[in-house]
Formats: sequence, C-alpha cells, structure tokens
Amino acid sequence: MYKHNPVQHCRYLKQALAHSNAPIGFFISAGCPLGIKMPKGKWPLIPDVRGLTAYIDKKFIKNEKYQVLLKELKLSGKKNYHIEDILTFIRSLKDVSAGGTVRGLTEDELSNLEEIVCKEIGMKVTVDLPEGDTPYSRLANWIQSIEREVAIEIFTTNYDLLMEQAFENSYVPYFDGFVGSNKSFFDLRSLEQNEIPKHWTRLWKIHGSLNWYIEKESKDIYRGLYNADVSKTDLHLIYPSHLKYDKSRKMPFLALIDQLRRFISKKDSVLILSGYSFNDEHLNEVIVNTLKSTSHSSVFALLFGELNNYPNAIDLASKCSNLSLYASDEAIIGTTRGEWNYDEELVELDTSMNELISITDSESGSKKYSFDIGNFDNFTLFLKYLISEDKAVVKKRE
Repeated sequence: MYKHNPVQHCRYLKQALAHSNAPIGFFISAGCPLGIKMPKGKWPLIPDVRGLTAYIDKKFIKNEKYQVLLKELKLSGKKNYHIEDILTFIRSLKDVSAGGTVRGLTEDELSNLEEIVCKEIGMKVTVDLPEGDTPYSRLANWIQSIEREVAIEIFTTNYDLLMEQAFENSYVPYFDGFVGSNKSFFDLRSLEQNEIPKHWTRLWKIHGSLNWYIEKESKDIYRGLYNADVSKTDLHLIYPSHLKYDKSRKMPFLALIDQLRRFISKKDSVLILSGYSFNDEHLNEVIVNTLKSTSHSSVFALLFGELNNYPNAIDLASKCSNLSLYASDEAIIGTTRGEWNYDEELVELDTSMNELISITDSESGSKKYSFDIGNFDNFTLFLKYLISEDKAVVKKRE
C-alpha cells in the first residue's frame, strides 16, 4: 500500500499558510464546536448534526404531529435522516399543502412544526464561547497575528455566533456581508466588488445565522440580535434545508455560494475544510466542480477519525487531484490513497507537529502512524504554535 509522509504534508500546510499574497480560506463546519473542551457533563457546547437531530427527536417524542412527520419521512426513504432532512421535508410538504392535507398534515400543522423545531434549534445553539484558550480563539489570534496582502476568508455552514465572538474578543475586524448598526442589511455590492480593507477578515455564513432575520412585511433580510427587537412574526434565518430557502431567502444563499466558487477559482487559493463530513451534496458539487475547472487551487479536508468514516469524501477525492483528504489513519492526496508513515529516526518533530503526529504499536507488532490534524482542537493548536515560530524567526533575523 502507498505511504504518505505526515511530516512532509504538515510542512506543506505551513508553507501554504505562510504565503501572504495567496488567497487563504477556512471552511468551518458542524464538527468544529465539538473541539471545544468543556467541563465533565457539559460537552459538547453545541452538538453536531447527528447530536442535534437526536436532541430534537427526544424533545418532541410526545408530539403527535412530529411523530407523524417522522413516520412519513421514513416511508419516503429517509431511514437514516438528520435535521436537514426533517426541515427539508416540512418545507417541501408546505409547498403543496395549501387548502388541503398532505401526508396526514395540514398547512397550519406543518407551519407550526417548522416554527417549534426551528425555535428549539435556535435555543440549543444560542451559547457563549467559553473564556480562555479555545479552538475558535486560536484561529482568531492566528489571523490577528499575521500580515497579509490578501484577506483571510472563512466560510461556515454553522449558524452559531462562536466565530463572531472569537473575532471580537481578539479585536479582529471582519465583514459578513451586512452593513449598518441599527438594522444591518445585506450589501451584495460590497461582497461582489470586494472593496473592504484587506485586514478585515471575510466571514461567509452559507446556511444563514442565528442573528439574521426576515422582516415579515418587507421580506427584507437584516442582521440583528437573536430574540431582541425582532417581532414574533419575523423569521430567523438560521436553518439549513436542501431546498435552500424560498425567494425571499435566496439572494444571500446564492451570493455566498458564488463567493465560495469565486474563492476556489482564484489562482493559488488554498481552502482548508474542518469539521465537514461531505454529506451535503450541493456543497460537494460546488467544491469539486470548481476544483475541476482550475488546476492551480487546492482544498484540504481535515477529517476527524478514520478515513473509512467518509465514503462520500473518498469517492470525490479519488477523482479530483486537487482535493486532499487528511484523516487520522490514511490520506488521499493527488487521488492516491495511502497510510501515514515516515522514518522517525531521520526526522525530529518540531513543536507544531507534536500534537498532530503519533506512533503506536499495532497488534501485529508493526508501527501505526497517526496524523490527527482532523481534530479542530489539534489543528488550531498547530496554528497557535505557528505564531510563536514566526515570532521566533523575526526575532532571530533582528
């Protein structure tokens, strides 16, 4: 079996992140909040998609209409459903329920289900970033510490406010597509023309955000405070669905998806995915099709755990040479799958690699190499150590 050298690829990531003129981006997905260490009994701060689905199912176990919905969802072929499937199913039924009953549910019942499920999701993800050293604060600190000619861009499918809190705690200015202070509105022109200062990080929330809402009367989209100064009739725009929003919600979604395409298309761009499971077919299509149209861009997917847990990612990376997968046990690089391995007698690991690369003895007596950069906590420790290494180099030059 082919062998990949984790030390070599760790150093390649360092080099990629060090280029001040190259477009650097991070894709923060549902698995990232799991990397925040919490006191016993309080982890996770925010559950992943699977955990959120289990929470909602338990919350509405005695809700008759919700149980009818789940039964019909399973009959439609979604036995291993998740929260996005539930919301998509509700909204697809609503589209054809006017004046009648669909799958045993009326339009009003479906609207009520959407409202209570969305409310519970919002309450579950309305959390504060813990004080001190967290993966989010490390990422913000790394961005704050570097001098760049091209702004850092962060894409996220998460609708929590953890990244915003980390930026503000570290005094990192950022632009998320909205402008204004009273009723901040989505400014498509600023996004497309990219006239924001280069030291402002770009934060693109592809699935909406906890602090976005649609005003019922005007159908305009604003950014505000969750559950503050927003009437009960206004809809918070925080909930992903494979229908990807009706006409009133389409504009920001399409604009931000286009921004993802534009970023990947930039010459020598590097996008690092973290916490992403490759279960969103539409996002997979955007990423891979854009990569296939350009040979000078790279996407690195940092996967938590073993590679076999990500069949969709394996299939995509096996056919796309500039999509690399780094799992703990194996990698796919340049469409070639292989285990991690290196000659430890010839290589001395520096501080930034110590948390990522480990060697254990397998049951057969051979050595097993692990590269745990897919853990968001470990990856941001890597960024933290890069700051100290960069400062040391500057001091030595002086």
